[in-house]
Amino acid sequence: MQIVCLDLEGVLIPEIWVAFSEKTGVSDLTRTTRDEPDYQKLMLYRLDILERHGFTLKQIQDLVEDLEPLPGALQFLDEVRKHFEVILLSDTFREFSGPLIKKLNFPTLFCHELEVREGSIVDVRIRLPDHKRKTVQYLQKLNFKVVAAGDSYNDMGMLKTADFCMLFNPPEQLVKEYPDISVAREYDHLLSFIKNPK
Repeated sequence: MQIVCLDLEGVLIPEIWVAFSEKTGVSDLTRTTRDEPDYQKLMLYRLDILERHGFTLKQIQDLVEDLEPLPGALQFLDEVRKHFEVILLSDTFREFSGPLIKKLNFPTLFCHELEVREGSIVDVRIRLPDHKRKTVQYLQKLNFKVVAAGDSYNDMGMLKTADFCMLFNPPEQLVKEYPDISVAREYDHLLSFIKNPK
């Protein structure tokens, strides 16, 4: 039996931190897992910026309410879910993702949580270090064939562990570093791969 594991941000929805950077004008927040392979280091960097500027969780949540899935993402995901079970494996946070998950018709999402005090984000609660790769491993132990797709450095453990994998709209640096992994730039290409992985 096949199960599909997909990244969320950059694959199905816009990058939340980039959108927040554009809204606030704080360009330092454009740094994502496409740029920084060390997720813990990236989150400490982001939390420091939030604290320095006095940004609150509600400000980010208000932004997320107005975001829409990437063009074609909902139709793509609906089509995949007609044929396979899908789990979104993301390094986003439960406190951010609600409105966008609703717009995607409530797929299963495994992600992290935030520690919030008086409206400010003070820390992150990582579900499990390297949770994307470990989720794929446990699904394989349950006798699933795993097909995975992602776009960033934090997806590489998941992709390299999956039975079949594809990068979706990755930065060119990632394509150069992992020339053995196929790349899709359109949902139709990714959908064809998922239906007939090889």
